Amino acid sequence: MQTEGPVPDRYSRQVLFAGLGAEGQRALMRSRVAIVGCGGLGSTQASLLVRAGVGLVRLIDRDAVDETNLHRQILYDEADATGLEPKATIAARKLREVNSQVRVEGLAAELNAATVGDLLADVDVILDACDNFATRYVINDFAVKMSIPWVHGGCVASYGMTFAVVPGETACLRCVFAAPPPRELTPTSEDVGVIGPIVVAIAALQTAEALKLAAGRREALSHKITTVDLWQNTCEQIDLPPADPRCPCCGERRFDYL
Repeated sequence: MQTEGPVPDRYSRQVLFAGLGAEGQRALMRSRVAIVGCGGLGSTQASLLVRAGVGLVRLIDRDAVDETNLHRQILYDEADATGLEPKATIAARKLREVNSQVRVEGLAAELNAATVGDLLADVDVILDACDNFATRYVINDFAVKMSIPWVHGGCVASYGMTFAVVPGETACLRCVFAAPPPRELTPTSEDVGVIGPIVVAIAALQTAEALKLAAGRREALSHKITTVDLWQNTCEQIDLPPADPRCPCCGERRFDYL
């Protein structure tokens, strides 16, 4: 990836955008971003990041593609829905054809307390595209411990939520949600369904925050919790609370999920 001299023409519209410019684009081209999960959120995030010219995009997901994924997971087609190949491998192969200047890694792996160090230690930004809270709390503990910013996001039915965590500057996930919510309070798409537009909307919001972080434009971060319901036609923002000095993770630096 070229990081000095003229920026490739393919990024000219991003360079013209005052929020990035040539300096910001070069920072993107040097950056390394991991996406944990390569389903609805992750496949959209990955496509946007690769097209934006992020230097390395690492996709982490051990699951295979199922035909019930196809209405919202935009990187896959019917031929992929055989269950014979992991999502991360398929996505990486397709995205390398989108932008040969980006290094795309597809890792068919499960992120947990035992593997998180190997999978995330060398990246600059982490994107949450998980489908469970247990993995998110592992990400949060590791990100705070290693001072790696990450962007939480999730959606179900027509509703989604996202916010960015910058260790040492903002609240972490445990400041906002002290513990994973009970299963009965967190329905999944298998319980209540999900529509494709909310997945793309939340993934776009997350990716915008990731681009700000990767480009060194932290002053543009929202520092808010954003919620969207596309069926109820609502979009709301509330201030992210300040970091809690009593938080077990970022306050007391007790990394229970690791």
